[in-house]
Parts: sequence; C-alpha cells; structure tokens
Amino acid sequence: MFENLTDKLERSFKILKGEGRITEINVAETLKEIRRALIDADVNYKVAKSFTDEVKQKALGQDVLKAVKPGQMLTKIVRDELAALMGGTASDIRLEGTPAVILIAGLQGSGKTTFSGKLAAMLKSKKGRQVLLVAGDVYRPAAIDQLKVLGGQIGVEVYTEEGNKNPVEIARHAIQYARQNNLNVVIIDTAGRLAVDEAMMQEITAIKDAVKPSETLFVVDAMTGQDAVNTAREFNDRLDFDGVVLTKLDGDTRGGAAISIRSVVNKPLKFISSGEKMDALQVFHPERMADRILGMGDVVSLVERAQEQFDEEEARKLKKKLVKDQFNFNDFITQIHQIKKMGNLKDLASMLPGMGKMLKNVDIPDDVFKQTEAIISSMTPAEREHPEIINARRRERIAKGSGTTVADVNRLMKQFDDTRKMMKAVAGGGLKMPKMPGMRQRR
Repeated sequence: MFENLTDKLERSFKILKGEGRITEINVAETLKEIRRALIDADVNYKVAKSFTDEVKQKALGQDVLKAVKPGQMLTKIVRDELAALMGGTASDIRLEGTPAVILIAGLQGSGKTTFSGKLAAMLKSKKGRQVLLVAGDVYRPAAIDQLKVLGGQIGVEVYTEEGNKNPVEIARHAIQYARQNNLNVVIIDTAGRLAVDEAMMQEITAIKDAVKPSETLFVVDAMTGQDAVNTAREFNDRLDFDGVVLTKLDGDTRGGAAISIRSVVNKPLKFISSGEKMDALQVFHPERMADRILGMGDVVSLVERAQEQFDEEEARKLKKKLVKDQFNFNDFITQIHQIKKMGNLKDLASMLPGMGKMLKNVDIPDDVFKQTEAIISSMTPAEREHPEIINARRRERIAKGSGTTVADVNRLMKQFDDTRKMMKAVAGGGLKMPKMPGMRQRR
C-alpha cells in the first residue's frame, strides 16, 4: 500500500546535508519533500502541514552523533511523529456487557459484512468468545446471504428474521436470543448507503440508542482516500463511534486515509483488513505501520502471525530431523501449508526490513505454490519420505503426473535442496533466502 510513499520519503531523507546539527537551512528542502510526498499519498493537506511543522520543531538544533548521519536522525524523528499521528499505541476493542454488543456502521461497499465475519472469527479463535452475527441489513438480501455463508465458514451462528424490515427490532431480538443461548458477543451488521443521507443516519442512530453497544465501529474503504476521511467525519458527528476499521488495504490505495483519519476524527484506528480470507484482519499498531511506511519492515507482526501457526511439538520433531539431515518433502509441504495460513506471501515478505522495496517489481501470485504442491502430490510416499531416490526416470513420471515438465521438477528439487540447507544454516546465522517458486521479475 505505501510503496510510493516509502520511496519518496527515502529520497527526501537523502537530500539532508551537513554534519553536526540539523538546522533550519539544511532541513528546509527535506521537509518540503516530505510534505509533498504525504500530499501525493492523499494525506489531508492540513494534516501534512501540521505534521512537517511538528517534525521541524523536534528536529531543529538536534545534535547528530558522529556515527549517525543527519538523514538518519530525521528518519527517527519522522518515524516517531508518524506513529504519534496515527494514534501512538494500539487501541483494544471493548467487550463489556452480557452480551457485549458491537455495532458495525459504514457506507455500502465499504466491506462491513466481510469485516463482521472476520471480527467474529478473530474473537472466537483468539479470545475464546461465543459470537452471534446479526443480519441487520434489511434492504440488501445479498448481505444476509453473504453473512450466512461467512458464518458457515467460521462456525458462527447468524441471526436473521425473514420478512422483518425493522432493523431496531431485529437487533433487540438478537440480543435476547444471545442471552438465552449463552452467547457473549453480538456483532450487528447494519445497512449502508451509496452516500451519507439523513434516513441512514437516523436508522443507525436508532439502532445504537436501542442496543447501547459497548463498541461502535465505523468501517471505511481505504481505496477512497480522502473521501474516507470526510465520510468518517460526517459519521462521527452524528454517531460518535468508538473506532475506525480500514478495509481493502491490499488494493490500489496510496495510504493517506490510514495516516490522516486519526487526527481528523480524533478516534483510534482499531483494525486494518485486506483480502477476503476470514483470517485477514489485524489489530492496528501505529508504531508498526510507521516502520512499514519508512521501509523498516514489521518483524513483530510477522513473528505474531508465525506464532499463530506454530506447533511446538511439530517444531521439536522438525528440529531433530534437520539435525539428522532427514528433512523431506512431507516436511516441505507442511511448511508450505503453514506459510499459506499466515496470509499473502508478498505481504509477509514486505514485513522484513528492506524487503518491501526489493519486492516492488516482483510478482508473487496467490497460487504461487500450486505447481509445487502438484509435483509433490505426484510423488509416491517413498519418494516424499526419501527424496534421494528420485532419479531421472522418476522425475519423468512425476512431471507427467503433475502436468509439468522435467525442468519444473528439477527446479523444485533444487529449491528443496536450497531450503534444506537454509534451514540447517539458520541456527548458525548463515541464512540466505532461496528464490521462492513462482516469483517473477516485472519488466
């Protein structure tokens, strides 16, 4: 999302010349470029100007250590101010009441229904809550059907009232149902409109007054840029919501909404969402986002995602196999499945410092492992267990069985050997990443 902004900020820091101190003279051009980069990223102009003024005040007169260049010092100041601008620290969701009621609001097409499903999945899996999804969009039958499908995918009950066109009644009845069935979280998905209108505002306000939610979340499409910020302001003036959710961060967006929205509505960004998968939802951490914007990666989030898929017993077994040089294709495919569960591969790689820039012109398709899985599936159990027995004749048979070529099989065998060597080298610090199957350099 922030690739262009990251590039422009990096170039602006290189402008800063001089040694010893940061002065108004040597910082002026850099701050001008930073402000321009933020505005190009669709950050609110007043927010961009206020931000650079604040950076200037913090930077002027700063002593620069001999081991640190002025540009590096300014990068640190910009990073801290970016984190502060986006809220400083993560803001947790409040789950108060029996049941705790979460009201979801936003315009039509912003991703409310999908987010409702993702939030239900997160609360169920990570907080152990018994969740009830409520289909409160009575105007769009597809929204009710979509919520039912999502509920089925994640194993969460969906409350609907066929024929009832009163969303306030539906919400009240759903809460009663939750109490009767020992469900401790109720997530109410409400109707949206193509634009903010009085009827919509009255309806969502009436629902809020009736159910008194512990948390009201405003869902906004990040791809709408400054329109997202303006819509959030209008909703907040009427609804006084508790937090913002930015969706579609995997789309073609410049990122300005993520940077500006906190300072404009004075409400925290609580979640960021990308993709359609039910696990593609993250708590928003301003410090980590600031690191990613400045190309520093987000190793903490990467580790957290890995830990969610981490099986301690399996890890012990794998370590023993690596020590004995017994890592095989069964282990290889298991690792691939765990990586796929962690999310989009390019997004994961961009969390490593410097990798975002390196991968800017590299295509990593969603089905990057499809061919690899097909080839391994065409192997016999003995071949998966003992890769060393795979000779030329076996490679021909595997290629035919997987609909690939012998060259594809040979390439995978080489990647497997590289991965096995890499995993053995990790403990000794000699890590060198092999090229992932499916990566293509864009020209």
